Amino acid sequence: MDRSALIDGLHPLEIKTLTAFGPGGGVLPTEQLAAATGLEPSQLSMAVEWLLAKQLLLVASETVTPLVSLTPLGETYFEGYAPVEYILSAARDASSTGKRLTIPDLHAKEGLDPSDVSKAVGRLKKEGALLIVQGGCLESTGRPSPSAEAMRALLRELHEGPREVGGFPEASRQLIQEHAVRRGSTKEPFRVEDRVARSYRLSPDGVAVAGQLAAQPTLEEVSQLSPELLKDGSWRTKRFRKYTISLRAPRIGTGKKHPYREFLDAVKAKLVSMGFQEMRGSLVETEFWNMDALFMPQFHPARDIHDVYFVKQPTHAARVAEPFLSRVTAAHENGGTTGSTGWGYTFNRERAKRLVLRSQGTAVSSRTLAANPSVPGKYFSIARCFRYDQVDATHATDFFQVEGIVLGEDINFRTLLGLLNLFAREVAQAKEVKFVPAYFPFTEPSVELHVRHPRLGWMELGGAGLFRSEVTLPLGVTAPVIAWGLGLDRMAMVALGIHDIRELFTDNLELIRTTRGLF
Repeated sequence: MDRSALIDGLHPLEIKTLTAFGPGGGVLPTEQLAAATGLEPSQLSMAVEWLLAKQLLLVASETVTPLVSLTPLGETYFEGYAPVEYILSAARDASSTGKRLTIPDLHAKEGLDPSDVSKAVGRLKKEGALLIVQGGCLESTGRPSPSAEAMRALLRELHEGPREVGGFPEASRQLIQEHAVRRGSTKEPFRVEDRVARSYRLSPDGVAVAGQLAAQPTLEEVSQLSPELLKDGSWRTKRFRKYTISLRAPRIGTGKKHPYREFLDAVKAKLVSMGFQEMRGSLVETEFWNMDALFMPQFHPARDIHDVYFVKQPTHAARVAEPFLSRVTAAHENGGTTGSTGWGYTFNRERAKRLVLRSQGTAVSSRTLAANPSVPGKYFSIARCFRYDQVDATHATDFFQVEGIVLGEDINFRTLLGLLNLFAREVAQAKEVKFVPAYFPFTEPSVELHVRHPRLGWMELGGAGLFRSEVTLPLGVTAPVIAWGLGLDRMAMVALGIHDIRELFTDNLELIRTTRGLF
């Protein structure tokens, strides 16, 4: 190592930091190093990073302690109430007075975000403190909510100042992680930051350079040769800063597709190259095509307000096409001509006209089957779907499904498993795949596809199976049909190396630039 050239290239901040250790070196924590140099925290941080890069300084020890504090929103919650506290209190007041309390009522409350309402209602239901009864009304069960109590305790403690996350019980730590500010979710009451405590020592080269610096006179460094320095000749006693012309130019951000859009285009290109034809459908669908045509009984729990979004205006379609309405009615009531006994209830034709936001891509498949598809034939759809769900790292209230059907006289369950395995490995880029037996009203046999996410573990991608005759025959199809509906958002999480489903829709430019593409 040319130490003379190295010393000439040192910044004054680096020289101060090196000489603070003295010629013998030693170990100095960050606080002692700051006191010895007299530098501002930002100046010391820069000097330390430069010296680490030049291998003149080494990290002797490092301790990382997560600290949690309140955000401005958290302070607002402390002064007033958190959403989970307000909703529980409002439900108790409504139950005691006999008033109706619905989710739209909560959405209309100033300061309550719809996503906050969704998370809070979901948690209170899970804890048994809240029920959603007929008509979508919220009803208190009278039970306490551990989440609401823990939230209030956290707000009180953190109002006094930051605390170490490890000092809280497990239930409180989970609540902190769920409501901590993160990428894609900035409106949260808690902020978790790592407090890094480091100690430094000089490397062997650093000891030699520090000793050489101590042995030579310290000259003031200047960056420009001024007329004053020339007039009085003082330039002879100055040290001029070196300039490096070999440094890389700043990175220029170029135009790029959003990684998720790029992923969706790649999925479509793969399916088209395999000979599949694209199916399309409306986001607003009738209950008939979304559920009835798929042999889902009208008393199925998935039709409740907590699973499906109903359209407010207009509420119903004018008609449902015949002869499909009559055939499906018969299949539900007594099996019709399918050889089945049906569900054995009186089918409500008016309810079949009810308009909903499409909750599953299979609604597109049911319309395609009724449109005289080719046999043999292969069809797919990238369908945006909507379900009332609690938003977290793997769930969202709207999501994309890749829906597909294959018709043919020689189609069987083994064909389906082969296609699912192909999709998991080629599209999701999954390394580990497994199939789990499942039940769906419209397929028999049925299966769920699971893949292992490198960080989140095993994750369900969706369901598949052979369409029952109660689905195909009323729609005019006699050939066997295999079908699947896989969550594209989760497939993209595995393929793109993303750990939070909300990052798929981020507007963070740095994340968009650095996220690797599918190919």
